[in-house]
Amino acid sequence: MTKVTVQVNKNTNESNMNLIRRFSRKVQETGMIQKVKGKRYNARALSKLAVKNGRLKYIAKKKVQEKLYKMGKSTKIKK
Repeated sequence: MTKVTVQVNKNTNESNMNLIRRFSRKVQETGMIQKVKGKRYNARALSKLAVKNGRLKYIAKKKVQEKLYKMGKSTKIKK
């Protein structure tokens, strides 16, 4: 993400509210807020190691379920 600097100087005889209004308009024009809001809920991709470990856990759980099913302690195999 690139850094964007927004700077607004106060003009003579300008009220503080007008200054704030100009500043917020400049910030909206840069599009910074939309980028931040858009990235708020994006999940990072898992690393290859994390995917591999998750898959190995899944396989181990499945083997345990199959073993319990064969021994008659479980009624069905969970998927």
